[in-house]
Amino acid sequence: MLQDSQVETLLSIIHDWLDGQGFYACKIRKLPMVYEHGHEHYYVVWETGCPTNGYSLEWWTDDVLPGDGSSTSYHFVKAQYKMIDKSHHRYSVIIGPVGLATKVHYRTTSHSKATAQYSITRRNETELTRVLVIADNQNGPAEFRKVLSSVRKHYGSNNVPDAILHVGDSLQNTNKLSDWQNQLFSPLEDGGGFQHRSPTVFVPGNHDHDKARTPNNSNLYTDMYHGVLTTYGLGDPVVVNGTYHRFFHTASLGSARVIVLDSECPSAEQSEFLERELQSEAFQSAQFRIVAVHVPPYIEFWDPYTWSERGEKHWGEHIRLEYDPLFRRHNVDLVISGHQHNYQRGTVQRDPQSADSGSITYAIVGGAGGGLDLERVENWYMYNVTYLDHHFVSLEVDNRQLRWLAKNKAGTVIDQFNIVR
Repeated sequence: MLQDSQVETLLSIIHDWLDGQGFYACKIRKLPMVYEHGHEHYYVVWETGCPTNGYSLEWWTDDVLPGDGSSTSYHFVKAQYKMIDKSHHRYSVIIGPVGLATKVHYRTTSHSKATAQYSITRRNETELTRVLVIADNQNGPAEFRKVLSSVRKHYGSNNVPDAILHVGDSLQNTNKLSDWQNQLFSPLEDGGGFQHRSPTVFVPGNHDHDKARTPNNSNLYTDMYHGVLTTYGLGDPVVVNGTYHRFFHTASLGSARVIVLDSECPSAEQSEFLERELQSEAFQSAQFRIVAVHVPPYIEFWDPYTWSERGEKHWGEHIRLEYDPLFRRHNVDLVISGHQHNYQRGTVQRDPQSADSGSITYAIVGGAGGGLDLERVENWYMYNVTYLDHHFVSLEVDNRQLRWLAKNKAGTVIDQFNIVR
């Protein structure tokens, strides 16, 4: 009697042969979604409804070579396969290193079939970099679609943001395949397909990620920091330019340097990383220094019962008590969070006792679709703007200028500020 693994292998061979002969089309269930994976790599994931060994990803770059004009290099990478269940078959590839390329193009292929070509635009430190900032669309696909409709109007039908900063909770339950589809992939696809061309900087939240942080977890489509690392030679803590491949890591967005923290799993390793990265040359020399962490250091709105009676007021204490003093000491300009389902923004002196200490801005952007938090549970007397409805943020980093524009789902501006060097 055949073992399960032998059955899957046999089915895969049969599907491959039928697909190659044109008798059977193995349909793609989820078109590619691209994540940033360090300064010179991208992680691409997609899914089909049947198993096949024939999938690979073709990628190439438009390289700018000093004195030599442009050249193109092609790469074919066999996809890594993971069976989620009998009708969900996931494939993933890491693109890179891409070097100094200004454009990265890719498409997935299987036998004679291929997806459309997708192109990623890479901006340098002096160019305008446009970033879509969202968080907490979980359990609210209808509202998320409205937000994405406004996002599409903001960027225009023929344009996409250069990156997406998702500050956590992209779905309600990682163990439910329907949540992945209905709350994340389908709204993104119907809302313009930004996820194919705009790399997502992923900030883990308390809903959309398995706290086990182990290879065999329920991070079905966001396990880019497990397993694939050793295969692609990215297993070392530091890969390139101070970039760390853990759930806490760093990313460069134009002239801004972003530190991504894992609010759900504080650890000595993360604390050491944070202090090291805050003091690094890459962070300190950036025009703008940003931290992205799902749970805000200063929460004001929540469910009163769970806040007081179920201890949820303690979730972010380590961020406020341990991390925030480091943010202020090392000249962080902007802390971006989600978790609280509404919008707040406050700018304060890094050191209240010193007028020369410079300012730090805290922004909560947890309104991409999830049920709203309308009841106040704390007052930190620090937020200049509070908006209790769904929204998104357009963040533009333009060399020595940072422009922040928050809009509601109707496209009306609810807040804006600039930082100029």
